[in-house]
Amino acid sequence: MPKIIHYRSKCIGCNICYEMQATLWRLSKRDGKATLINGMEKRGIYQKDIDESDVALTMRTAAACPVKIIKVL
Repeated sequence: MPKIIHYRSKCIGCNICYEMQATLWRLSKRDGKATLINGMEKRGIYQKDIDESDVALTMRTAAACPVKIIKVL
């Protein structure tokens, strides 16, 4: 199953991930960074399994991230 990897500590809060895929992302009111909804955290890196149907859009979202902290595996 494909998954998203998100290096949240390096997020600059540009909001592009939320704008492109609001079903997977939200912005934290506390620090303004993107948060992967229902992402599992391990050592500051968040991951979440995604459906095959979301892979193409998620890859475009990752490519649009200006700091390249979203990966699709």
